[in-house]
Amino acid sequence: MSQNEWCFMGKSFSKGLKKAFLNFMPFLAALVLRLIYITCKKEFKGDPIDDRGSVVVFWHGRLAMMSFIYAKFWRRKDGLQKSAKVIISDHKDGEFIVRVIEYFGIGTIRGSSSKGGVRAVAQALKELKSGVDVIITPDGPRGPRHSVALGAAAIAIKAKAPVYALNYEADRFWQFKSWDKMILPKPFSKITFSLSPLSLSDDSFLARREIMNALWCIGHDDGGKSIKDSEVEYCEELNLWAQSLRRRKKPLLLDEQMAQISHKISEQTGVAIDISDPYGSAKNFKQAGEQGA
Repeated sequence: MSQNEWCFMGKSFSKGLKKAFLNFMPFLAALVLRLIYITCKKEFKGDPIDDRGSVVVFWHGRLAMMSFIYAKFWRRKDGLQKSAKVIISDHKDGEFIVRVIEYFGIGTIRGSSSKGGVRAVAQALKELKSGVDVIITPDGPRGPRHSVALGAAAIAIKAKAPVYALNYEADRFWQFKSWDKMILPKPFSKITFSLSPLSLSDDSFLARREIMNALWCIGHDDGGKSIKDSEVEYCEELNLWAQSLRRRKKPLLLDEQMAQISHKISEQTGVAIDISDPYGSAKNFKQAGEQGA
């Protein structure tokens, strides 16, 4: 056999291994997730999602166990399962996620802010109009962590669809060393799933901040340890947002929004918040945590 034929066989074998890996690993991942989920104690907060096509947002770092909430909250009033599709990046790493969530009966829309974004937004609007829910990780596919891409807010505003914040927290978990610091609950831990309706402004700039606030608050309310680790980062982000509003010369809007958000966060967390003083707010969070420990 010639050298060229050996090379061809080697390449064909390598492609075959990659294909087998791509087919088997998603199945194995779905199986492991199911086994972990079965052992865990579950708590669900919130009501089933609206019968209309809705936009659902959650952080990329909560992707691991979100498929299990689909069967619980995605029920129509007639008892039938609603259809939902997740926007997943068009990159190669997104293909693995697509294959995993297929085992849970969830569809996908391919595209991201860096590749296929326009196509993804167009398809998302079409799906919402037909009554299919569109699920978005606003900080995906590559971060920055806990940021909100313009597309997430734009889809919700353009479609005039109901919007929900989705989250889960676990009392014991592994945290990956990835950009999104994804958490995977440990077996026999307690997982708290939450679904909360969200009202957004017509201004996409403000809507992005409202999405961020809602997801952060719902995580804090669920007692997420990983959320508490991000308190200083969160307060600093709020301060940067305030500076952005000042640059946009919207002082009245700034005062109103800052007051509303400060009150909302304080009400949900029980901690005094002053967004104009991020470090002071973070100190309050730390003191509250020490008192509650």
